Amino acid sequence: MEWVLAEVLLAQSRDPRVLLGALCRGDASAERVETLRFLLQRLEDKEERRGDADAYPGALLQEAAREAAVGYLVPLLRGPDPESPPLRRRVLRAAAGALRSCVHLAGDPQWVAALAEETLHDLLAVRPECREGAPQDASCGPEGPGGEAALEVLVAVGPCLRPREDGALLKRVVQAALALALGEADAGPAEETAALAAGRLLPTLGRCGEVALRAVWEGLRATSARPRASTPGAGPSPVGRQLLVLSALAEKLLPEPGAGRVPRGPETGLDVRRCWYFWRTVQAGLAQAEDALTRKRALHVLQRAVEVSAELGADCTSGPREGNDPSLFWWYEKEKDELLKFWENYILIMETLEGNQIHVIKPVLPKLNNLFDCAVSEEKGVWLFHPSWHMCIYKRMFESENKILTKEGVTHFLELYETRVLPFSPEFSEFIIGPLMDALSESSLYSRSPGQLMGSGSPLGLKLQTFLVTYVSLLPEEVKNGFLLNFIQKMTSRHWCAVPILFLSKALANVPRCKALGVEGLLALRDVLQCTMITHQILLRGAAQCYLLQTAMNLVDVEKVSFSDVSTFLMSLRQDESLGRGTSLWTELCDWLRVNESCFRQSSNCSSIGLHETSSLNAYVKNLVQEYIKSPAWERENSFMPDWFEAKLVAMMVLLAVDVEEMRNQYSEKRRIQNVLRIFLDPLLDALMKFGTNAYIPLLKTDRCLQLLLTLLHTCLLKGSSTQDDEVFTLLQNFVVSTTESISEFILRRLTMNELSSVSDLDRCHLYLMVLTELINVNLKIGWKRGNPIWRVISPLKNASIRHLQETSTGQEPALGRQIQKVVSMAALAMVCEAIDQKPELQLDSLDAGPMERFLSSLQLNQTLQKPHTEEQSSFFEESSSSQGWGKIVAQYVHDQWVCLSFLLKKYHTLIPTTESEILEPFLPAVQMPRKTLQSALEALTILPSDQVLPVFQCMRILVPKLLTSCESLCMESFDMAWKIISSLSNTQLIFWSNLKAFVQFVFDNKVLTIAAKIKGQAYFKIKEIMYKIIEMSAIKTGVFNTLINYCCQSWIVSASNVSQGSLSSAKNYSELVLEACIFGTVFRRDQRLIQDVQTFIENLGHQCAANIVIENTEREDHYVRICAVKFLCLLDGSNMSHKLFMEDLAIKLLGKDELVSKSRTRYYVNSLQHRVKNRIWQTLLVLFPKFDQNFLSGIIDKIFQAAFINNQASIKYFIEWIIILILHKFPQFLPKFWDCFSYGEEKFKTSICTFLSVLSHLDIIIQDIPEMKLTLKQALIVVLQWCFSHNFSIRLYALLALKKIWSMCKTLYVEEFDALTSVIESSLNQVENMHGAGNAKKNWQRIQEHFFFATFHPLKDYCLEAVSDL
Repeated sequence: MEWVLAEVLLAQSRDPRVLLGALCRGDASAERVETLRFLLQRLEDKEERRGDADAYPGALLQEAAREAAVGYLVPLLRGPDPESPPLRRRVLRAAAGALRSCVHLAGDPQWVAALAEETLHDLLAVRPECREGAPQDASCGPEGPGGEAALEVLVAVGPCLRPREDGALLKRVVQAALALALGEADAGPAEETAALAAGRLLPTLGRCGEVALRAVWEGLRATSARPRASTPGAGPSPVGRQLLVLSALAEKLLPEPGAGRVPRGPETGLDVRRCWYFWRTVQAGLAQAEDALTRKRALHVLQRAVEVSAELGADCTSGPREGNDPSLFWWYEKEKDELLKFWENYILIMETLEGNQIHVIKPVLPKLNNLFDCAVSEEKGVWLFHPSWHMCIYKRMFESENKILTKEGVTHFLELYETRVLPFSPEFSEFIIGPLMDALSESSLYSRSPGQLMGSGSPLGLKLQTFLVTYVSLLPEEVKNGFLLNFIQKMTSRHWCAVPILFLSKALANVPRCKALGVEGLLALRDVLQCTMITHQILLRGAAQCYLLQTAMNLVDVEKVSFSDVSTFLMSLRQDESLGRGTSLWTELCDWLRVNESCFRQSSNCSSIGLHETSSLNAYVKNLVQEYIKSPAWERENSFMPDWFEAKLVAMMVLLAVDVEEMRNQYSEKRRIQNVLRIFLDPLLDALMKFGTNAYIPLLKTDRCLQLLLTLLHTCLLKGSSTQDDEVFTLLQNFVVSTTESISEFILRRLTMNELSSVSDLDRCHLYLMVLTELINVNLKIGWKRGNPIWRVISPLKNASIRHLQETSTGQEPALGRQIQKVVSMAALAMVCEAIDQKPELQLDSLDAGPMERFLSSLQLNQTLQKPHTEEQSSFFEESSSSQGWGKIVAQYVHDQWVCLSFLLKKYHTLIPTTESEILEPFLPAVQMPRKTLQSALEALTILPSDQVLPVFQCMRILVPKLLTSCESLCMESFDMAWKIISSLSNTQLIFWSNLKAFVQFVFDNKVLTIAAKIKGQAYFKIKEIMYKIIEMSAIKTGVFNTLINYCCQSWIVSASNVSQGSLSSAKNYSELVLEACIFGTVFRRDQRLIQDVQTFIENLGHQCAANIVIENTEREDHYVRICAVKFLCLLDGSNMSHKLFMEDLAIKLLGKDELVSKSRTRYYVNSLQHRVKNRIWQTLLVLFPKFDQNFLSGIIDKIFQAAFINNQASIKYFIEWIIILILHKFPQFLPKFWDCFSYGEEKFKTSICTFLSVLSHLDIIIQDIPEMKLTLKQALIVVLQWCFSHNFSIRLYALLALKKIWSMCKTLYVEEFDALTSVIESSLNQVENMHGAGNAKKNWQRIQEHFFFATFHPLKDYCLEAVSDL
């Protein structure tokens, strides 16, 4: 149609100026401009065929074309934009096409150059306001519509520019086009402009030859050399834009084969294949590009380069070799077939990865192995292809959105060294430390494989360990140290989750011993240790610390580090999580120190004075203790107590050195160890012995000595074993006992003689009381004797503390020193009360109320201390940041009051009346006026912080049972207020668990539960409400329900074999608690299941991992709730009526729960919460079954049969079938009810009849104790035969299996009545057994016969708790 239109127009006039002039007048509509384009194109075709008789005269045509271009098309392209964008673009394209024809027809190079110059000026023009940072409109600069029009003009005139005469102009046009193509705008007009510049203008300019192509190539290389600011919203990556240009110019930048295999095309000899930058850009596009289009462009450029290389048939390399690595790209014609095969497989893999579907990618992965086979020369031990190409594949897999593909890629990479040895390559090492470790930070990669047992370990973690060990062992010695250091430093460069850091640490710990790390490596390991402290999973955190210490022992070059460096590193390990004395890790560390102690770098200040023939470790430790005991020169009055870090370091090194000495002299006499320990501790013991006689010992020196003494006693305790056989601990205790008198006199003086007068002294008070408590413990262990120094301290300490507390104010505001002394005295009284409560041997007075008891009982509870004197407040607030605010000091004071009161209430709990009216003049008011005391406890809960309420809970535990009957509302108020505190603490780990335990002991005390159930008042329902709130909280905080059920079950059980009747009658009123415990357990998220699985893996390591020994097993996992409940049920006695009634009530509620779950959701998937609840219900019923008698079972048997009809999940059916078999075996009287279950119509229960047919398969067990079996067999045979003809295949299968079992019994007993059926039954069974073909029917028949439940399982012999739990 366009050709016809053009011919019609040309036939109307012989003068082209007239014809073109007519079209260039009027409105510039899209149709008019397109008509002009058709006409000019037709004229251009005629001009090319100059012999055509209809051709116009050349001069007239050139003049007409120039006039149309200058007078109409160029102004149209530069004009305003009144049209809508789609219409404007249509006009623009038509005008550009027309201009292109005009330029060709005009034939005036100078005019073309001038037009190009003018257009380039327009393209680069930017208004001044745009440069000043003012808001830019759409037409500001080349990104506006004007930029697109200018580009269209340059596309039209570009091919006519002359390389020689217009060379400078051509370069500037190329630079401008390249700048637009490599721009950094996100989208919109600039993105379209960039695509136009790269896709149309640059290829057009590329046809101009050498000048243009070299300008493009140099511009691309210069761009890659410039650093690019990494800012948010910086736009498309430069790699994407560079590949946009490279893909558009691929045909120009790559040589084109000509005749005789001689390159033709650009005479310049430009061949980007020989430039490393070109290949690095392609690799960056393949591996790092986030958008698929950029990756496809990179793949296209690679594919085209390979095709060109094959077509040219000439050798080519991209540059010299990089060390042992080959060039990025090379081509040898004699190896063409191998090269083509390699690159075809490579491109196929990269194309397949774009699909992102694992089922499509997996079949292609073997080709990746082929790539490695082709890329490595095993004879020469070198790479034939640069390893960075393989890394591109793995990077693409690692960064995939499909996590399954990521895991597949990581696994494949880690398996590389299992079947081959790859040559060393720096890029390979950089890839491991970079992209591989980034990928390994994803926790989900470490999940178990399908079918793998829980706790068996992560397959990927094991592969990582094997890979790292193999790779490091193959590294050259000169690079091994740097690689390991960089690997460890990479572990500190990001936030790692608990699971990845654990398996990385475990892999490092298994690297063979080598001298790889110095001080810098030790510092890097310490930084990794700090990273592990972030995680909340304590066991995982402790295990990671163990592995990192093993890493240090394996990889540190001891000649480069000193004992000081090692001791500082060891302090990064937490002794309560990993490095505990007595663990295998501690022993391993001692052995490492023993073997290497002569190799450590010596410190300049290490002395061996006093140690003859001593080791360097002993000399270091002796010097360490001496330097520690010295009084610091910077001491001043009222100095703050020193930090504990140094004390912990010195104590740890002392004990390590002693244990090393013991290991070195394990067959020597005991005196050697005693002498070494004595030499170490002589400075400390000398200082401690002077405490009681020298009043001028520097304060900080006393602090440091007591800190070291306390830390030694705590650190010396063996983890996981008894301290009775610990020679070191015994010696240390004896040394401490020798200093007891001096220390106790010093502490008594400091606590009672007004020497503690500043806020910072409260920390010292705490230190003194801890030391005094530890002295009491030590003296009790070695034997308590009358006249012991502790005896002479306790009584004066009590009396002096009471005296200070009884001092009254003179009416003025109290001074700071007096108030501090009161706080100290109350804390001392609290310590004495706690010590006497826990150790009755300290009871100096008779059981009658003495002065201390009368004082404590009359103490004004919750009495606060006034702030210090106004003049002293300035000095008070100027103290160090470690000082507490006055509010916290007051809170501690009130807390200590309640500690004392708790001791008093425990001691005289028998004197607490149920009503206050019984005693008119109480001599112990706090004890004999419980209502007032409980009100004070509620007041204390409102003023005390959450970490100080523990003694208040302990007091309420004693008071509430006494008042629950007479003051129920007050008790309920105490329940509510206490629960508010607990619920607000759910995220505070340090104090939550102790407070929760105290709360549970208070609210769920057996006496409280019994009284509340007896009166059935509001308190009873409040307790149940709190019970359900605790269960609800346990869904989000693991371990909460454990605390509750464990305490309740223990309080209900007097002993493992005898449960008191009264307690169980109370338990019956709260059987919902046991019910919820039996079915408890949420469905965890995938990340939670992973944490649990890894924790189980660590626990299974046992003593191999020191964290298992050091960290106490709190048993907070959900399954411990069910374990506790089932254990409680197993301890009940079926002959005890109270126990029997409790179990029967629980069984009825369990069946009701099962029915409720069935109604709530008719369909549910395997392992859903509903499915798990049902499983646990029937597990519990199986546990309870032996305690049921016939009378009770007759009431629930119908519900059990009904459940068999309803439940179709396999695991639940097995439990129901099992319990039915057990019931029928024990009580055959229920067989008639069982036969009735087969009388319903088939549509009533569809395939649920299979449950009852499965029971019939165990008929031999059911009737084994029945004297007359023939009648039962006859009934069974009649029932099962009718179901052998069912239309449902599954029912027929189960019926035939039951028939086979029953008929076998009939033949054994030889029942004559069945002779008539023999031929029919046996032929049917033979037909099933000899089924032909390999169809599903035969497979299913074989499978059901081999099934565990029918082939192996024995309902009686396999009945045990383990089988019930595992089925």
